[in-house]
This record gives sequence, structure tokens and C-alpha cells, in this order.
Amino acid sequence: MKKVGIVFAMEEELNALKKYLTITKEYDIFELKFYESTINNIEVVLVECGVGKVNAARTTQILIDNMKVDYVFNIGVAGGVSTKLSVGDIVLGEKLVQHDFDITAFNHEKGYIPSVGVYVDTDLYLLNIANEVLGGMSEVNYHRGIIASGDIFCTESKMGEKISNKFNALCVEMEGASIAQVCFLSHVPFLIIRSISDVPNNNNKVTYEEFLISSCDVVAGAMKGILEKLSEEA
Repeated sequence: MKKVGIVFAMEEELNALKKYLTITKEYDIFELKFYESTINNIEVVLVECGVGKVNAARTTQILIDNMKVDYVFNIGVAGGVSTKLSVGDIVLGEKLVQHDFDITAFNHEKGYIPSVGVYVDTDLYLLNIANEVLGGMSEVNYHRGIIASGDIFCTESKMGEKISNKFNALCVEMEGASIAQVCFLSHVPFLIIRSISDVPNNNNKVTYEEFLISSCDVVAGAMKGILEKLSEEA
């Protein structure tokens, strides 16, 4: 039986998916609470990591080492930095980049990480599964592209434009690329899926708070469909 690990930054994101699952087991490891469930013939492990790249990376490694998962997903909300996006749209991360990683002083590109590179590529099998599922959801508007992560809640429109132009990113958040890095180094297939809750406009904290729950619900519904599709493939 395949085992899927799903990492969430916040409780709201986790709770949105829990509504679709029956939790059969709960336990703590290193002060992190894990929830186990099954959907058809797929084992699912959920965990909330907390906000930011270090929390996300730490939790992902604990998940991989202790749960021996076959796949890792990170789902949640993000801020759109592309003019293509509207609140409620979903972004499938084809590539992930840490927009705040900077060793350009040593003649490397912005975002370049030694032994990793600038971008981390998503697993194509998981990406194609998600693409098929979302393609069949007429109520969802989705995009495939680059997701940029950094330890900052991006509120300034100029910063959003700079990140979009530099990395060709569709959206920004605070965890995905660090989860991607851990999975890449641990040889575990992964996929990052984000629903747009706001667009940097110098006042997007208000938009974020208004649309957080509805955006969580959108991406949770997509994740449920992906789990069901994975169970058919297993």
C-alpha cells in the first residue's frame, strides 16, 4: 500500500483536508502532531509544520525518516505575483525556487543553492496526476508553473513584480521550495500545490484574511481528487 505524506503550514489548511478524511490515529513526534487516515487503498499522513522554510524542512525530514512515505505533497495558500492569477486559482508547482537565497557574492545566480541549483523540479508522475484531476474539475481555474518561496509574507507589489520577473514565478509562499529541497536530497517524489488567497498590493493582508478559508477549501478539494486518482493507479 502506497503511503502519502502531506505537509501544511497552518491549521486552517490541514483542517480543510481533514473534512474529507476519517482520522484513525494521532500521535506526536518531536512536538509535531501527525494524523493518519486511509482513502481507498492509500495511506495518508498529515502534519502541520508551522510557517517558514526551516519549520517546513524540519517537518518534511521527520516525516520522511519516520513514516517512510512514498510521496510528499505540500498544499496550502499563496500570494499571486503573476497577472494571470486571481484569488481562488490553483497553481501546480512545476519548479520551486527560494527567492531569498542569495550567494551572488560568489558569482552564483540569485536563488542558487549548492548541490541543488536554482530550481528543483517536481516529480512528473505526480504533476501529471494532478493535471489530469484538475483538468476534470470545471469549477477550478488552475495553472502550472514556478512557485517561489521565502521567509517573508510579501505585501509590497514591487517585491512581487521583482520575484515574478526574476524567476518567472506565478506565486509566492513561505515553505514549498524548502520542502522540495529536502525531498530532492532524500530522493522522495513531491508536488507543491497552492491556492491563491491574495495578490501583493500593499494591503493584501486584508485579502488574505478574507479568502484564507475559501482558498484552503479549494486546494483541499483538489487534493482529495488527487488521492483518489493515486489510489486508482496503485
